[in-house]
Amino acid sequence: MSCPADEDDVTMSMHPGPNRLSITDLHESVDDPALTSMTLLNELAGRYPDAVSFSAGRPFEGFYDVENLSRHLTTFRNYLQDEIGLPADQVRRTFFQYGRTKGFIHELIARQLQTDEGLTVNPESIVVTTGCQEAMVLVLRALVRDSRDVILAATPNYVGFIGAARVAGAPLRSVREGEGGIDLQDLERQIALARREGLRPRACYVVPDFANPSGASMSLADRLALLDLARRERILVIEDNPYSLFSAGGSPLPMLKSLDEEHQVIHLGSFAKSAFAGARVGYVIADQPVTSSSAADPVLLADHLARLKSMVTLNTSTVAQAVIGGYLLENGCSLKRATAREAAVYRRNLSAVLDGLASVFGPQAGAVPDVSWNTPRGGMFVVVTLPFPADDDMLEYSASKFGVLWTPMHHFYGGSGGFHQARLSFSVLTPEQIASGVERLGRLVQDQRGKQVAEVPAAGRSQVLQPQPL
Repeated sequence: MSCPADEDDVTMSMHPGPNRLSITDLHESVDDPALTSMTLLNELAGRYPDAVSFSAGRPFEGFYDVENLSRHLTTFRNYLQDEIGLPADQVRRTFFQYGRTKGFIHELIARQLQTDEGLTVNPESIVVTTGCQEAMVLVLRALVRDSRDVILAATPNYVGFIGAARVAGAPLRSVREGEGGIDLQDLERQIALARREGLRPRACYVVPDFANPSGASMSLADRLALLDLARRERILVIEDNPYSLFSAGGSPLPMLKSLDEEHQVIHLGSFAKSAFAGARVGYVIADQPVTSSSAADPVLLADHLARLKSMVTLNTSTVAQAVIGGYLLENGCSLKRATAREAAVYRRNLSAVLDGLASVFGPQAGAVPDVSWNTPRGGMFVVVTLPFPADDDMLEYSASKFGVLWTPMHHFYGGSGGFHQARLSFSVLTPEQIASGVERLGRLVQDQRGKQVAEVPAAGRSQVLQPQPL
């Protein structure tokens, strides 16, 4: 005869408690540090709202006006009616119904590329995506067929691309980066090494102008050399160039896609930094012909990406596309014209950051030469090398004790480097905030110098404060 306790045990086994998943039950990307780094920065910014934040990579928002949104929509509606000639019911359907998977502002994007870059593209080679992030995932998912396929990318690398590769299951192979962008000799070396290991290098991801996070830019000679290398090695180039509009001076260099004569370049585009990030509208130019035994004629890679997109987001928000379409039309389909005011702000702020760093850490300030920084020719980012570990714990200490936030560079190295470096993003700050933030960073450095000296015996102190290479 069973006892009540036994009956309870049976009942509990028949009716188990809430299902509890283990992290080992989930895809490895959900626990990947590359996917959680931005969460940390947002959380710290919320906890220390009075801190000067050099961590946010957002575009300048001083020229935003909510009233502009309705005007952009009206402009695009008039375009559909007057220039395209759609009847009223089709105009209404364009705004309110599911849209074309490849998007419906592709003609305007092609017009913008012709206006600003002198680049002629087939509008049907353009897929309008939900932000550039979706474009990355679609391209990586399409190119990586199995575990032998690898993607090469300069290190440090944009966290969003690292994360997209993790989600898409696309192995990344690191290539060195210098002040002139990706190291082409190392790229060739890494391609050869991958092939010796039985792998298939499929593409190389690059940001040719004012890269995030390093601020590095490629010369014209290196752009041409990269395309030549890609042709010889039979790999594609994935170009991501959201900062090219924001040069601090000098003549802008052509996009890689503008130099592409053999359909080697897949170009990722975004309106996040030019129009506004809230629209979440990006695009990809994928004009590579794809042959198939089941089709008589090649099909554009763009059409294959659209098939993938149809199973991910169905289509990019029709309302968001209409707003961006109106924005383009009101500026003569020229992003250079549309972003002239923002570009001036970024030039001013870059100058303010560099002047502030020189004032606080330069020789004229009588400072110990243990802090160095690069000098980008545009964009939104400067990288500072510090004489102590610039990790997540130090970031929180910096925010709580000195009221200044920055981004630890190790997040952009996938945990393999950048441990003494910090990225300073200056896009949303005023010159006064920049001056205050750099001064606060200087106080953090003084604080850490004092701790280092206190912890090292006198005989070894001369070895402590040597400059770190950038």
